[in-house]
Amino acid sequence: MKKQLKSFVVAGALVIAISAAAHAQAPKVRDPGPRSGTNAGAPIDGLTSGETKLFTAGQSRFAKVDTIAGDGLGPRMNMNSCQACHAQPTAGGSSPKPNPQFQFIQSADHGTNQLPSFITESGPTREVRFKLTGKGVADGGVHDLFTISGMKDAGACKLPQPDFAANKNNIIFRIPTPLFGAGLIEQIRDTDILENLGKASPEKRRLQIRGRLNVVVSGNTHTSQNRIRGATNNNGNDGTIARFGWKAQNKSLLIFAGEAYNVEMGISNELFQTEREEACPNTVVKMPNDGANANPDQIGTPDPPFDVLSDIEVFASFMRFLAPPKPSETEPGGAPSILKGKALFSQVGCALCHTPQLTTDPNSRVAALAGKPANLYSDLALHRMGDNLDDGISQGEAVGNEFRTAPLWGLGQRFFFLHDGRASDLIVAIRQHRGVNSEANGVVGQYDRLRESDKQDLLNFLRSL
Repeated sequence: MKKQLKSFVVAGALVIAISAAAHAQAPKVRDPGPRSGTNAGAPIDGLTSGETKLFTAGQSRFAKVDTIAGDGLGPRMNMNSCQACHAQPTAGGSSPKPNPQFQFIQSADHGTNQLPSFITESGPTREVRFKLTGKGVADGGVHDLFTISGMKDAGACKLPQPDFAANKNNIIFRIPTPLFGAGLIEQIRDTDILENLGKASPEKRRLQIRGRLNVVVSGNTHTSQNRIRGATNNNGNDGTIARFGWKAQNKSLLIFAGEAYNVEMGISNELFQTEREEACPNTVVKMPNDGANANPDQIGTPDPPFDVLSDIEVFASFMRFLAPPKPSETEPGGAPSILKGKALFSQVGCALCHTPQLTTDPNSRVAALAGKPANLYSDLALHRMGDNLDDGISQGEAVGNEFRTAPLWGLGQRFFFLHDGRASDLIVAIRQHRGVNSEANGVVGQYDRLRESDKQDLLNFLRSL
């Protein structure tokens, strides 16, 4: 009996040793990291010659570094150029390396600005919002990093930077959203977004995935998907679906451009006519700083025949005509791994929110955008992401723990993930989806149960996008 028991112990130890050796030899799952090269930045196929010229004009203005005296920069701003923040892997992308906000402080003309502790050379470009005001009521607004105080042409303007150190427990961050393929997203019909949200209902119910739309004032066309608060209609667009921004808070690319110009660079425009900070009026550049050029021959802008258009109109056209990123069929991991990962993406339930494809309106006035497949990997809906990602900020109909399903096209070349850039590794980003009352919990659980080799195939697929 003792001899038999000893044999079992020896055999058991051998199995454990073999298992441990096999585990040690198994390759560790890892994020392959950003792919090299550039798979985006070109105009969308099929543009007319005039549309292509407008795209080029927009690309030029998007890259332009704005000044105080020439463009009305400030008096508070996060940066002085659109492209500075939307630069990875090229114009229109997301947060680049090195961080342009870090570089701004190293430049000769940075005025009295000091570098906030959370802005680092290799970290993401960040926008700051305060959750609460000094009186303890909801804030949610953007508090720009820098002021024009002490900069060339700022004159006597003296504005302090926000006290970020005193608000370290009151701060949330946002990083720039990529703009590639934005024109296709803009042209997807509301009815198609709504119909897609209702698909695969049994599987969504099993995984407790709901989702709803950020409607421009709840209480109209799409009330079945939203909370009804008894709101009255304010304008004719009430009830339509917003779709741009981390919380799908903006309805159109023109609004998106106008708000960013005003908030991120302090430049007033035809949509947002007043300065957000009026303590340092700019008497050199009239209000609004940006507008239609009724006399372009007197202004001398460098992009005829579009000199008459305001900057925000040209920015919107640039984004509208910007092609979506091109996925790779072989990198990383090779074609078989990518194809397997694509199948697993649907199998574990990622595609229930990250819808692989929607189609644009066939009646779009821009033929290059009409009836086209948009392989965005998003349902453009809001989903509860739990306490882990809850930022305490409400925008439109979206509350603190709700975020738009982030489009995944172009993911293969991004450095930073999630709304605040907290993750630079896809594995970390996936795990961060898990939280109390997160709609992603069921899907993350199914991902966790995959074999290690399958997880690697899935990650390879994501980096191929």
